Amino acid sequence: MPKLNLNLNNAKNDSVFSDAQMKLKSWSVLEPKFTKPNKRICMSAGLTDKHLRRRWQVLDSLTEQDLLLDSFTQTHCHQYANNIEHFIGTVNVPVGVAGPLRINGLFANDDYLIPLATTEAALVASYNRGANLITAAGGASAMLLNEAVSRTPVFAFASLVESAQFVSWVVTQYEVFRQLAAETTRHGKLKDINVNIEGNHVYLVFEFLTGDASGQNMVTIATEHVFSYILEMSPIKPEEAFLDGNLSGDKKANSYTLRSVRGKKVSADVVISAELVAKYLHTTPEKMASFAKMTTAGGLLSGSIGVNAHYANALTALYIACGQDAACVAESAVGITRMEVTQQGELYASVTLPNIMVGTVGGGTGLPTQKACLDILGLAGNGKAKALAEVTAALCLAGELSIVGAFCAGHFSRAHQKLARK
Repeated sequence: MPKLNLNLNNAKNDSVFSDAQMKLKSWSVLEPKFTKPNKRICMSAGLTDKHLRRRWQVLDSLTEQDLLLDSFTQTHCHQYANNIEHFIGTVNVPVGVAGPLRINGLFANDDYLIPLATTEAALVASYNRGANLITAAGGASAMLLNEAVSRTPVFAFASLVESAQFVSWVVTQYEVFRQLAAETTRHGKLKDINVNIEGNHVYLVFEFLTGDASGQNMVTIATEHVFSYILEMSPIKPEEAFLDGNLSGDKKANSYTLRSVRGKKVSADVVISAELVAKYLHTTPEKMASFAKMTTAGGLLSGSIGVNAHYANALTALYIACGQDAACVAESAVGITRMEVTQQGELYASVTLPNIMVGTVGGGTGLPTQKACLDILGLAGNGKAKALAEVTAALCLAGELSIVGAFCAGHFSRAHQKLARK
């Protein structure tokens, strides 16, 4: 075994290295082991009673079955068949409601009660406070600016010359690509195709409209169909090709969509009088604008993509409650919050989120408790996805107002102590 050179003197107060000091003679615990695993359960993508029973024969010794497979879950378990593999039960996440939140949007135009699923104390209370403030100010304006879901195949060639020749052929095929994509979906439509050349690599950006679905699977399947055609028919054969070249920003924070879109791009704003700021947030528009200015600089210093206080809190809680893909919070939480003082001494606040990934059909939206949350919003089913995106942006605006107000009034820590340490 190679000699390990650990500088334990510099790490003497670190518990990991303290343990390591005690185990210097037993580093074998870190080596690969090829014995059979001591825990094996029945793995099957299909959801059947037989496989479920066989899994719990193993899991019963580890936890109580009723905690994950309660009577409600047992009654509805077959509804989960298209949403999960190796099913063993459900996890109950507490759901609270914030609002009413008045939204004056192109598609969302109502007072909304918003279900939020979270285990973080103070979160629902904070969004509720922001929602009540916005409603008292007459509501937030919200506008869906753009929408598209992308997938970005990448092709490698021997040289830049071949890349250029490939692109010359590709641009003659756009209508063919649209027809091929349409063969895979009744609801999706290939909206645009962009080309990015990087030396001997070519990235094709396929942008789709996905109707009322979040649409990621729809877009992947449609792009795969076009991708196969390209590999078969292109007169310039790539040396290598992959269905996605990581240019789409799928489930990753990225700066590209700040000027473009992935999912739904929404902007929302509100103007709030100094009196309402004092009543609900116990601070002033001037102090909130100053906080926003200083924290924008802090965000730049930290290398943040966009600037916001905590979009991720609203997005995660709403996505989980309403059956969205929670992993998309990684990209959806990119955006810009601004707060300024108007000439009349009021607070102007706005948010712009270019990556809102939501749908009201497909995915987890039809599951029993998730559909119930969409029903509370009045946004379940066809024709509601654009409205849900505007609600999402307005909810983020409510959260930004509340948390900035809490910092300015010196209440942020106090609220968490009060609500999280009862």
